[in-house]
Amino acid sequence: MDGDRMISLTDRALSRRTAMVGTALGSTFALSVQPVSAQTMIVTPSDGLTAGEVKVKTADGKEMAAYRAMPASGQGFGTVLVVQEIFGVHAHIADLCRRFAKAGYYAIAPELYFRQGDPKGYTEIPKLLSEVVAKVPDAQVMGDLDACVAFAKGEGKADTAKLGITGFCWGGRIVWLYAASNPGLKAGVAWYGRVEGTSTELAPKNPIDLVKDLKAPVLGLYGGADTGIPNDGVDRMRAALKTGSAAAQKSEIVTYPDTPHAFNADYRPSYRKDQAEDGWKRCLAWFKANGV
Repeated sequence: MDGDRMISLTDRALSRRTAMVGTALGSTFALSVQPVSAQTMIVTPSDGLTAGEVKVKTADGKEMAAYRAMPASGQGFGTVLVVQEIFGVHAHIADLCRRFAKAGYYAIAPELYFRQGDPKGYTEIPKLLSEVVAKVPDAQVMGDLDACVAFAKGEGKADTAKLGITGFCWGGRIVWLYAASNPGLKAGVAWYGRVEGTSTELAPKNPIDLVKDLKAPVLGLYGGADTGIPNDGVDRMRAALKTGSAAAQKSEIVTYPDTPHAFNADYRPSYRKDQAEDGWKRCLAWFKANGV
């Protein structure tokens, strides 16, 4: 990938120790995913970029932390919202923002659980899911993403008319929802995001329920060996898109055979280099083809 580099074993060890004591958003990994897989972890340098934590004012008057990266010079950058996994805005999500910035985008990843708790401090995934993730309303997330768009526009460097969104795991589902929420969105890329599931008061609809409401085309990237997102459900989503809105009919789902969940997570054993690199190329091409 352009701008990416694999750090040496020595640098990895130093970077990991630094990350574990860092406090800035995007400088650490969630405790529940320790230890990270340093052998495959990608670190994108921030040279030539303006990158770091910012504060976004939300509709309810609160301040939401977000990691933002963009080219250090110029303006009018296409805007990409980067939506976290269940683990929050940790080092991998921040790195993805830098990758988009290296590709010429203004990328921003908001800490969408900030009202409910800090996901990075949890050591057990079931507790993280029950005590934090399950308490985050979809409507709140949609509003906070809109706030990020307003923030990006206010900075004067981003062209929010060229708006895209991408997300991973939990964030992949959010991509589908936001594509049905914001009429100003140009395109979305959903990495292994759930498309079906039980409806709740806080999450009343699933992506498959919203195909007639999609306002922007979505590229879905899924693993054929994902044990948490069955292939038959992804196939039902693929079929449903064909009878959805005009944007839904322009959408596309790619399933990588024999590929697990979280295949783009280069800091985890689930990482699959070939599929991740192919997905990244498809992501950039999808945004370019759809005006982001």
